[in-house]
Amino acid sequence: MNDVTLPNKRPGGRSAQVQAQVRTALEALVAEQGRERVTVPAVAERAGVSASSIYRRWGDLAGLLAETATHKLDPNRPLPDTGTLREDLQAWARELIVHLAQPCNVSLLKAAAALANEGADTDCLRNRRREALALVEQARARGERVPQPQQVIDHLIAPIVFRLVFGGDPVKPALAARLVDELFAMTSASR
Repeated sequence: MNDVTLPNKRPGGRSAQVQAQVRTALEALVAEQGRERVTVPAVAERAGVSASSIYRRWGDLAGLLAETATHKLDPNRPLPDTGTLREDLQAWARELIVHLAQPCNVSLLKAAAALANEGADTDCLRNRRREALALVEQARARGERVPQPQQVIDHLIAPIVFRLVFGGDPVKPALAARLVDELFAMTSASR
């Protein structure tokens, strides 16, 4: 099994320490006060950093919330390489579901969605797009017929995030296989 790693610079030293302090402060404030009452200045005060540091790194509260909800999904982590795109996508989607369905992450994701700027990509979306592209390119290199990376986002990732943000049926890891099957059925029918 080969793993695909995405190129991305990793923060180290003081920068990593500040980011960890900010994430910890945000998670604590959301848990204590609810996501609706959290502000960048409050996070900055709790983390012991300036609000301008938060704005410079994350742009706004929505960016901070979205990135914090997904920060343990390291963009440099190995992606699945099972030998088929179908199995790679199922493993990738299961990983996202298990991570994002954790109560604190759901709360952060909902807050990020509520505050998202129209048309602005978050780190979360940029990272998922890079991962979808890497998985599709990996499968293309093996000679597989593949969907477009945007189809993977629209028909695999978007339904997961939608269910987590807006509720409905519980989001369980088994959903990954169903969504991947639907993606493949849809993309093979359109060829």
